[in-house]
Amino acid sequence: MVQFVSIEEPQRPGVQRTGFALWQLGFRPFYLLASVHAALSTGLWAAQFAGWLDQPYLSGPLWHAHEMLFGFALAVIVGFLFTAGRNWSNRPTPTGVPLAALALLWVAGRVLVLTPFGWAAAIANAAFPLAAAAALAVPFWASRNRRNYFFVGLLVLIGLADLALHLSRLGVLDLPAWLGVQIALDAVLFIMAVMGGRVIPMFTNNGVPGAGAVRHALLEKIALGSVIALLAADSLRVNGVAFAALALCGALAHGLRWALWKPWRTWRTPLVWVLHAAYAWIPLHLALRAAAELGWVSGSVATHALTVGAIGGLVIGMMTRTARGHTGRPVRADGFDVACYTLVLTAALVRVGAPLVEPAWLMQSVIGSAALWSAGFALYAVRYWPVLSRARLDGRPG
Repeated sequence: MVQFVSIEEPQRPGVQRTGFALWQLGFRPFYLLASVHAALSTGLWAAQFAGWLDQPYLSGPLWHAHEMLFGFALAVIVGFLFTAGRNWSNRPTPTGVPLAALALLWVAGRVLVLTPFGWAAAIANAAFPLAAAAALAVPFWASRNRRNYFFVGLLVLIGLADLALHLSRLGVLDLPAWLGVQIALDAVLFIMAVMGGRVIPMFTNNGVPGAGAVRHALLEKIALGSVIALLAADSLRVNGVAFAALALCGALAHGLRWALWKPWRTWRTPLVWVLHAAYAWIPLHLALRAAAELGWVSGSVATHALTVGAIGGLVIGMMTRTARGHTGRPVRADGFDVACYTLVLTAALVRVGAPLVEPAWLMQSVIGSAALWSAGFALYAVRYWPVLSRARLDGRPG
């Protein structure tokens, strides 16, 4: 049974476990900032949607989409890549003052979109992923870590998509601002598909003896290729039946991929089942995108299956696992972690499921989902602030 227990270990003689460690590795500040931002900004958006607050520089749904994607999700991605990138390359990634400067740049972007200073917001928000890409490129190039070069390219793509959104909003580009959001969403989807394929089967087999999660080489290529094709189709603004067929093929490929990982064998291991539950939203998102393209459901429902379900679920699952593993704590979920998982995944069910059952419930679904989501990430921020800001329990660096 999962219990609410302390995640601190007893002190052992000779091991240094004190001191402020927030700037020692990328996951520490960016996970904390992302969780606080997720809790606060979603609540602000729900208040905007209900008409209780005035609109900022990026108004209404565009501000909400921008902050969830280029604020929350991007912070987690950068924190994860800086942490994993050090292991992949055996080279240092930003720590100390450079890491703090990048975090400050991210904070500046969050503040500036709430002001009338559109050009300043555009520069700060585009600069963050480009600076992160440059910081990641250095260790990858030094170690000739070619397998992961594409992450640098994806960060550049996300930065350009954000810049395009702002330039459209400022009247410089004659393109829909939402195109930048969609391109970045597809890039984030590809990152999740790649990392999900790498870690979910491994974590399943390591955490659940006898689970038998497997990967099929051809299916892996088809699943990842379908996301690249989707990104290309969105870039070229393909629509209609052709796009729906492409999205549906992707849904089938990702659904089969997920089934090969044996999710039904993980329900006793929360740190594993949360990743399976989150990944299941990817084929659902693609199926809903196909349905939305044919006019059967709202496009917003399809988008939130990805953003709240897949992104939110994978983020909360990986943030708890990484925070534990990279601070020398037991890699197992306690009751607080399970509460976070339950709140975030229930937020996805409410936001997607309620409008599908009854479109008139949209307002209630937005407010209810926002409350659940905010509670889940607020709980993470409060619970993991001491973990993320203190030195590792085993005295190792990082």
